[in-house]
Amino acid sequence: MTDIETSTVSEEGYESTSQVGDYDLTIDATGEGGPDPNSVLVADYASCYLPAFRVGAQKEGHDDLGRVQIDAEAELDGDDDLTAISFDVYVEADVDDDTLSDVVARGEDICHVHSAVREGLEADITAHGDAF
Repeated sequence: MTDIETSTVSEEGYESTSQVGDYDLTIDATGEGGPDPNSVLVADYASCYLPAFRVGAQKEGHDDLGRVQIDAEAELDGDDDLTAISFDVYVEADVDDDTLSDVVARGEDICHVHSAVREGLEADITAHGDAF
């Protein structure tokens, strides 16, 4: 039994639309018709890490962080493969550096995308011709 199912379709070119539950997500490898896949991955990572950061803060006794913002940056190599991702996390609440360090580590432990972005996690791919 699978836990997550999506469907991604491209009629032509490099733009595709993914059906994720009740939502459509348009991604374009060229970045013209929507964000490119690497940008979506970085945004997804930040979107997963932010609530994990909040949960980590709660476990450290900080229930109200106020506004939290992540500015994410990524580096690409010559083949446009991601080589580095960095987050700058801005917290409205007055939290000391030692506590923030603990919250960052807890967030990494909680964030599912953080766990998934590692060497060795690859799709098991089977292609089917004459399918339509």
